[in-house]
Amino acid sequence: MAAKKKKGCLFCSSLKKKNAREIIFKTRHSFVILNIFPYNNGHLMVVPVRHVSGIRLLNDDEVMDLFRNLKIATSLLDKVLKPDGYNIGLNLSREAGAGITRHLHIHLVPRWNGDNNFMPVVSNTKIIHQSLDELAKKLKNAYAKQD
Repeated sequence: MAAKKKKGCLFCSSLKKKNAREIIFKTRHSFVILNIFPYNNGHLMVVPVRHVSGIRLLNDDEVMDLFRNLKIATSLLDKVLKPDGYNIGLNLSREAGAGITRHLHIHLVPRWNGDNNFMPVVSNTKIIHQSLDELAKKLKNAYAKQD
């Protein structure tokens, strides 16, 4: 039996929750959230607060806030996980790989030298070495301690 798909927007639902554990921090126009189905440990998404589907729909203040939070999120991951690099991207349409098409978001995926192994190839499985709750606590703590 197929699982029923939740109605509504995942990002907007998280914003409505009081103290949503998956939200690392929020500013006026955007927020940073853990990807609960991460490509790699520390996979975050930077999301505009306003529910928009495309980058052209953002005003200048929203663009600046979104990219400022991308910069902050990268800094937090540098402190907490110390990755060797990042994949940063937007998937703008289902055809471009977007799983969520109606609410724009930027993926921020930490990468380490040699972080690929046989598991994704052989069994379509990715091993994540840290719980999302533990990671969320560390990132929120790092955000609170910023200069």
